[in-house]
Amino acid sequence: MSTVKLTYDADRHGIGAKEPGHRTVAIGCNYHVGEIEDFSAGDLVAMGVAGCMLFSIGVQARHDRLDIRGTEVDVHFSVTDKPFPHLDTVALTFNMPRDFSAEERETLEVAAGRCPLKASFRPETRIIATFRYPNEAAKRVTAA
Repeated sequence: MSTVKLTYDADRHGIGAKEPGHRTVAIGCNYHVGEIEDFSAGDLVAMGVAGCMLFSIGVQARHDRLDIRGTEVDVHFSVTDKPFPHLDTVALTFNMPRDFSAEERETLEVAAGRCPLKASFRPETRIIATFRYPNEAAKRVTAA
């Protein structure tokens, strides 16, 4: 089990650290101050879901000997305060670096849905995944 520590240093800002390895990330709060330069908690949660889904695809790709190196995920999220403050939508666009057969695409997209983090969200939070392949229009898949 990894250990993560967050230290509040002032004015809605902190430093997150992961042990072992001493990796750090600056975290800020933009909910009452507008845009910030550091990652917000929402950024990290949305990026965490994107990473989990991408790595789930990676496990399947390795099993099937498919090369997904270079895949990029565009991550967007929105927050609402109705009926209570929460992430409303996490929208992910998986930009696949190469074409795959229809069967391979289906296998990879289903693998994305196996991300265990997705099960941690309340039903009010929508997670939407779109897959883009070279030379083809986007395919929209609702992942949660």
